[in-house]
Amino acid sequence: MDIVFIGAGNLATRLSAIMIEQGYNIIQIYSKNLQNAKALGTSLSCAYTDDLSQIKDSADLYIFSVKDTVLQECIQSVKPNKALWVHTAGSIPMSVFESHIERYGVFYPLQTFSKDKKVNFSNIPFFIEANSEKDSQLLINIASRISQDVRVVSSEQRKYIHLAAVFACNFTNHMYAISAKLLEDHDLPFDVLLPLIQETADKVTKMSPVAAQTGPAVRYDENVMDKQLFLLEDNRLKEIYKLLSKSIHTFATNMSYEQNKL
Repeated sequence: MDIVFIGAGNLATRLSAIMIEQGYNIIQIYSKNLQNAKALGTSLSCAYTDDLSQIKDSADLYIFSVKDTVLQECIQSVKPNKALWVHTAGSIPMSVFESHIERYGVFYPLQTFSKDKKVNFSNIPFFIEANSEKDSQLLINIASRISQDVRVVSSEQRKYIHLAAVFACNFTNHMYAISAKLLEDHDLPFDVLLPLIQETADKVTKMSPVAAQTGPAVRYDENVMDKQLFLLEDNRLKEIYKLLSKSIHTFATNMSYEQNKL
């Protein structure tokens, strides 16, 4: 199978590399940044371009892995053909293709990617969607060579998967960044938190996140919370602390209420 990647960012870099490992033939990389296109194309030993009008029309599969804001523009700028076109976006519906191409779908791996860090694709969930049963099965077959977790979901379901992922990954990582800054400001290293972070992540593989929650906000220990708020000089961080603490306590209270009803 010949594949063209439209995009050379984090996801495209890691996904194209694993597809090469699985025997797929990447024939071209596009990026609006020629240096990025060249870097990925060279690493994969394939052609590259920064001109959408020069996209090869002979591939079997076109994977659009670009920013949501430019996805539709990229689609409209590539000459239609008989191949299957898919995007890798979490929040964009499959219908973004429908006025331009006959065969289309979604090939969405739920993971955070960085160009310079390899990931284990075997346990990454792939969410598949296509406008025909035949192409849905084709995408399932492709994803199954990469991952052991392949699921067919609708565009509506995928929106909520992506939203949940933003909370679980992006927002959580921002909390790490805040923690690192707090420690750095007081000459303390971030690595003192790593065992705690690892244990927290491990716990939710064995129990629900609500059940795993600990800390002063669960019991709404205002004595501790007020002291910690006093330590925060940035008013924005104070608001984040208050909002998260209230949310944690509400979740804990609701869980306790539901359990008492049983």
